[in-house]
Amino acid sequence: MHQPAFVLHSRPYKESSALVELFTPQGRLRAVMRAARGRAGSLLRPFVSLEIELRGRGDLKTVARLEQAGPTFWLDGQALFSGLYLNELLVRLLPVEDAQPALFEHYAATLPALAAKRPIEPLLRAFEWRLLGELGYGFALEHDLQGLPIEPAGLYRLIPDAGLEPVSQFQPGLFNGAELLAMAEADWQVPGALAAAKRLMRQALAPHLGGRPLVSRELFMNMKEVSRD
Repeated sequence: MHQPAFVLHSRPYKESSALVELFTPQGRLRAVMRAARGRAGSLLRPFVSLEIELRGRGDLKTVARLEQAGPTFWLDGQALFSGLYLNELLVRLLPVEDAQPALFEHYAATLPALAAKRPIEPLLRAFEWRLLGELGYGFALEHDLQGLPIEPAGLYRLIPDAGLEPVSQFQPGLFNGAELLAMAEADWQVPGALAAAKRLMRQALAPHLGGRPLVSRELFMNMKEVSRD
């Protein structure tokens, strides 16, 4: 069956093949591409719209056909590291062969937005939120754990995979209600809302990353340090 795909990651495999992590509407798929040093092998890079045909019944498929089916999204600077971050999240969090058509469409729409130099932080927060929801880890931003409306002046902490719990005293890592309500509306004009969304997504994703740091995040931080020197 032919289907659209993007390469999330690839690495050499045996003598002339490549082991490829693909993102398709059918989810994350693992495949071997033989003779990967040929013309088709040049397409095994991120952010290229592909059409593929896979064969095999096990978890590890074989690439029977691979062609470019759309544009290559050329990312550089922060946009490049952001794209690599999205790819790493998908490799780390998506189960193999768990169909994700809606998430695939969201990813396919995010790449051209990154390439067009749109503001990066809202794009990343929207994708993280969609990823959590599609994986069943989402939670409400307008209501707390008891189903009560979020109060703009209230303080809340995140209980991962459950929701927001009101607290009466300040402690590190909390979120105020006004920030949460702004996130629910994607209203990034509210002071502090975008920074709070970044903290919230990190807290929500952390339990599912198994304590292992994200390579893309470390690369980005190193790039920022080098640019300061």
